[in-house]
Amino acid sequence: MGKLTGKTAVITGASKGIGAGIALEFAKEGANVVVNYARGKDDAERVAANIKTAGGKAVIVQADVSKKAGVDKLFQESRKAFGTLDILVNNAGVYEFAPLEQITEDSYRRQFDLNVLGTLLSTQAAVQSMNGGGSIINLSSVASLTPPPTGSVYSATKGAIDVITRSLAQELGPRKIRVNSLAPGLVETEGTKAAGTSEGEFRNLAVSRTPLGRVGAPQDIAKVAVFLASDDSAWITGEVLPVGGGARL
Repeated sequence: MGKLTGKTAVITGASKGIGAGIALEFAKEGANVVVNYARGKDDAERVAANIKTAGGKAVIVQADVSKKAGVDKLFQESRKAFGTLDILVNNAGVYEFAPLEQITEDSYRRQFDLNVLGTLLSTQAAVQSMNGGGSIINLSSVASLTPPPTGSVYSATKGAIDVITRSLAQELGPRKIRVNSLAPGLVETEGTKAAGTSEGEFRNLAVSRTPLGRVGAPQDIAKVAVFLASDDSAWITGEVLPVGGGARL
């Protein structure tokens, strides 16, 4: 029996990268998985197909979690497919690096709307489907601990996630809902490859500041997410757990 057998998990932004890795790992541990995506239906279908091939259960739901209408749709479809909810992973996010002079209103709002508002809206909806307890896992970043140059807006969104985590852990604790943050270091994903941050100078700098001497893979984060979702972490809430090989960017 897996650590998450019989549990249902909603994972936002799960069609690629860290979210896809968490979805697959949760399924291996027996969870029913709702694979959320905003764009990239083919990728989401591929994740769900891999889960089903391995004997798990998964559905995909297209929804923009930066908007309440999208969040409402996501959790309606989740309840329709699996009933009550046990686990929420707030993984959907966007990052942009820009010097102060190049920060725009649109960039600021795009990052805060998805990274911060999306987390709040999704959590708000999730707790209504959690019957007698649950685990909420927010994706933060080591950038909230040691923000890099040109990362002021992105790092601020992740700093906000850490504060939200600590606040909601206190608010939701009486309802037996645990809230924790995972703070990855540099992880090689489709997104970091497209942005150029998992190669070249940025990668070299990150590795040089990582005691374990490498960038991460989605599975590195997914295995820790399983721990936070399972009863193994039943006495842990309100924590921000760095998972980045000791990295301090």
